[in-house]
Amino acid sequence: MKLRMSTVGKAVAAAAVMAVASGASAQSAGQWTAKGGIATITPKVKSGDVSAPALPGTKADIGSDTKPVFSFSYSLTDNVSAELDLGMPFKHTLYGAGSIEGTGKLGTVKALPPTMLVQYRFFKPDAMLRPYLGAGITYAYFAKETGSGQMTAISDIGGPPTTFKVKNKLAGTLQAGLVYNINDRWFADVAYIKTFLKTKVDFSSGQTQDITLDPQVVSFGIGYKF
Repeated sequence: MKLRMSTVGKAVAAAAVMAVASGASAQSAGQWTAKGGIATITPKVKSGDVSAPALPGTKADIGSDTKPVFSFSYSLTDNVSAELDLGMPFKHTLYGAGSIEGTGKLGTVKALPPTMLVQYRFFKPDAMLRPYLGAGITYAYFAKETGSGQMTAISDIGGPPTTFKVKNKLAGTLQAGLVYNINDRWFADVAYIKTFLKTKVDFSSGQTQDITLDPQVVSFGIGYKF
């Protein structure tokens, strides 16, 4: 009786291990995935000065924003994938910094940063946890730039309302993430992305400003494997 119970127990344990292993079918060669979630973009700003006749040391800072995102990926091999990250436009608020710190909101801008990445996923496709690293390019597209009364007061006192345009740019991007395979189809994903982005702002008052944005992104999503 003891032998039978021991044998049964071992069989149950083995079956459980096999079930877990089979439920951890991760991305493998030729497989597509779709993922949706949320992401927060936080620019790490290094601002240049607004050109004359602005007050020396006139700089800017930019706030963060959180929006829904989604992505699609294709596994080129068991370990190498190509991923396209998309999402809703992020709305960022511009603030005064440097010699004009404390002046409040200077304006807003919407940013859409589609990103193409090549990723290397560690461990075998049947691993339940798969860390990965990625590298690629981001196209930073800016739109709906809107200046405030404070911006006009700083850039062109007594003149018409100041408008501005942020130049679109291509930039290099690095990524680190972790996939947890819930079962053979569904998975959870958390990722960190760093983009190395420098751009230029042109003001309707004739002034310009060079600015380094270097946005950092933290995202969480749920995905499905086809």
